[in-house]
Amino acid sequence: MDTFAGKVAVITGAGTGMGRELALQLAAAGSHLALCDVQPDELAATAEQCQAVDPSLTVSTSVVDVTDEASLERFAGETTQAHGRDHVHLLFNNAGIGGTPSFLDPETRDIWERTFDICWRGVYLTSRVFLPLVVAADEGHVVNTSSINGMWASLGPSRTHTAYAAAKFAVRGFTEALITDLRLNAPHVGCSVVMPGHIGTDIVANSRQMLDGPMDAEATEAANVFRNTAPTTAETAATEILDGVLEGRWRILIGEDAHLLDGLLRDRPEEAYEQSFVDRLHGLGVLTGLVG
Repeated sequence: MDTFAGKVAVITGAGTGMGRELALQLAAAGSHLALCDVQPDELAATAEQCQAVDPSLTVSTSVVDVTDEASLERFAGETTQAHGRDHVHLLFNNAGIGGTPSFLDPETRDIWERTFDICWRGVYLTSRVFLPLVVAADEGHVVNTSSINGMWASLGPSRTHTAYAAAKFAVRGFTEALITDLRLNAPHVGCSVVMPGHIGTDIVANSRQMLDGPMDAEATEAANVFRNTAPTTAETAATEILDGVLEGRWRILIGEDAHLLDGLLRDRPEEAYEQSFVDRLHGLGVLTGLVG
């Protein structure tokens, strides 16, 4: 795929953050858009902004829970109807939340499973529903958003992170296995796994509201700090993702922190879950506000 012009792109989690930036940049590149999110107001705002970029584009929206296959099937039907096609060219499995409950705490099992389901099962189900539409196109590409926690299952030795990390490892493994599956069964379709570092988005705020309800002042401040102190913006992340797709890269690391972590993991894999590894990261100026 050497251009996005005239293509139909499906984006989950398009209401905020990287999803919104992907939509805006794809609109600027001439893509028609099928957008979904669980937040109707944010989704509508993204669609309005995209339509303003190019009023000639078809921009459709659906309020969707990516853990609900029936909801996704409705989204697929609404997409083909709105765009008047039996196919789409691009699928961005971008929706996700963050959650850090312990696997061993029975009182937070529902939060653990909700985090895992959105971050992994959402990718699985959306791919099940939409991949046949991608295969039906003359060329296509699937982009699955994992995380640096898809290669390092940790926020440091003092915090649990099993749900999110397990889900993001699953996304990474699924995408890497899909490379061969597609080459054998749909060679005109490519795929990429995205592993962002710390990106300036509202994922902390969105996750807390979804998992815990309304936020107090302390939680709001923490969410603002996460967004405002990130070394990489959502806009930059979206640009790097789209550049990676056009370059045909299956592995797209986002941010200097992701690249430095990747190198350190290769150099010192046995040390990865020790305090000394975190100290090395901090010595490189990496993830200083997130892990400890």
